[in-house]
Amino acid sequence: MKSTDFIVARNDLQDCKFIETQLPDAAALPDEALLIEVDRFAFTANNITYAQLGDQLKYWRLFPAPENFGNIPVWGFGEVIASRHPGIEVGERLFGYFPMATHLAIEAADVSKRSLRDAAAHRQSVAPVYNAYARVSGNPAFAGREGDYQALLRPLFILSFLVDDFLNENDFFGARSVLLSSASSKTAFGLAHLLHTLRKGIRVIGLTSAAHAGFVQSLGCYDEVLTYDRATALPPDSPVAFVDMAGNSELRARLHRHFGDQMKYSGRIGLTHRRSLPDEPELPGARPTWFFAPDQIRKRAREWGPGGIDARFGAAWSGFAPTLQKRLTVVEGRGPAAVQQVYLDTLNGRIPPAQGHMLALMG
Repeated sequence: MKSTDFIVARNDLQDCKFIETQLPDAAALPDEALLIEVDRFAFTANNITYAQLGDQLKYWRLFPAPENFGNIPVWGFGEVIASRHPGIEVGERLFGYFPMATHLAIEAADVSKRSLRDAAAHRQSVAPVYNAYARVSGNPAFAGREGDYQALLRPLFILSFLVDDFLNENDFFGARSVLLSSASSKTAFGLAHLLHTLRKGIRVIGLTSAAHAGFVQSLGCYDEVLTYDRATALPPDSPVAFVDMAGNSELRARLHRHFGDQMKYSGRIGLTHRRSLPDEPELPGARPTWFFAPDQIRKRAREWGPGGIDARFGAAWSGFAPTLQKRLTVVEGRGPAAVQQVYLDTLNGRIPPAQGHMLALMG
């Protein structure tokens, strides 16, 4: 059996192609192994960030590809089509991190009623969350449109949840306003939703392009929406925290120089604009630093104990998920041509922010 994989050149993300890789015969699978058919996955601008940071954050190690190419990880669903594990039956449905491919073979370990992980050696150098699979057969929260929302936004909302928790834990570093660049992005509006509903006294300001301003305003979770050319219209003497989803060096420098010492926190989260300079100059105010979600997860796991993160995140998600029907249109695409088109449109900024794409390489 062969798998069709969609791969991209690591040094030129515009260069992409399909390859076929040989899968082990179902009868020859090693003990504990599973063969999974990848039947549905989400693709958003966040996956472009995975590709941009593929070497730095080890995303390319998850699903090996030919030299100088990478397989972008995606969140989605798969069905077990062959199993050598006594506790996992053919036909079981899993939710987790998959390659942009038709199939994946994994080594099932730490199998419980609710989850398992891939113990393949090449995947052990990344954060454990990227190797975990939820067993979701028969779970209505992962079926139909609810399942689409899980794939499209739950992994991004976890990041939103962790950034909100980090800022609140640090009393927003003395800031009373939070600026979010790329305010139309799904991670940004998830964070804006949490700040707007939970953090009274914090003003939430969205920075976006003129083309997306109307959509950002319609979300109802920003106190003020400014286009990028007006980003420095804000009073420079008010303490602010900057959550940078865009990764635009020029915008970051403008804001730092405008606010100076009033820039109390500058967190780099995403690269939706992909305009970061390799060597950035020293800037006034707080030093820009990358926010690394696994660090906050490990910290809170120690402090909140078993189940603490899941309980708090579950409560946050249950408040956010019902808002998605009016905020997001799910667009489906099947087959290699559809996958490649959505990838290139996302890479080149041609996807409307109100859309979320659920894809499958299987025709």
